[in-house]
Amino acid sequence: MNLENYFIAQFNSKRIGDDGAVIGNFVYSKDAFFEDIHFKKKWMTHYQIAKKSMLVNISDAIAMNAKPKYALLAVAMPKNITKKQMRELVHGFEDAAKIYGVEIIGGDTVSNSKIDITVTIISEVKKPLLRSGLKKDYLLAYTGSLGSSLKELRKLSNLGKIHKQSKFVDIRLRQKFVQNAGRFLSSGMDISDGLFSDLQKLSDVNRIGFRFHKKIAKCIGCSGEEYEMLVAFRKKDKKTVLRRAAMSRVKLNIFATSTRVKYTNRCKSHHF
Repeated sequence: MNLENYFIAQFNSKRIGDDGAVIGNFVYSKDAFFEDIHFKKKWMTHYQIAKKSMLVNISDAIAMNAKPKYALLAVAMPKNITKKQMRELVHGFEDAAKIYGVEIIGGDTVSNSKIDITVTIISEVKKPLLRSGLKKDYLLAYTGSLGSSLKELRKLSNLGKIHKQSKFVDIRLRQKFVQNAGRFLSSGMDISDGLFSDLQKLSDVNRIGFRFHKKIAKCIGCSGEEYEMLVAFRKKDKKTVLRRAAMSRVKLNIFATSTRVKYTNRCKSHHF
């Protein structure tokens, strides 16, 4: 168990363990987006930093088949930040929120040596999509394509440049697919830590492993911050889920079947 999992395990709450906490008809979620941990200022504009920080948080709501409604921001900024850069941050937050109908209702600001952002999203939900619910002989699939985020991170780390519409800075969330296929999905989550690492979370929650239909390269399975959907569903619902994916104009990749074996994550943990 890594230190992050150890820390979380100290809290005795049955609501912890999904992308967000379900309380009644609401989902509450929060993620951090910190300079020199999740990004470097030389990689992204202040507008892109704010927009991505908002989208990675909205992703948690969408992953749970919830409708994001409100956002609370906590923004730490260096004292030498300019008013122009502040306005760029504001526009980035607002533009991302506007896409998904989210109202920014408050938060906090603090002086810091770096830009550190945390966002709380409050969402409404009727039937939440949880990580639990996965049983033996269910199919596992992910949306879209994986691997580009890691590839572009390596390019940035080597002082290269990426396109402004790159997935690393401009996330594409799969809201239509989750809404259209939600009733046929047994479990799901967004791929934030990488396919192999997030499969470990499904494995731990459901006490189950996976039989891969074909080998998946580590450069694909270990690519984090993809924000595609990882979902599971019954074999009898395969045609329906594929049809709903096509209706949503989303490619769905069925790659494994759940089975009673031990699953081992092949990726190095990026948490402490």
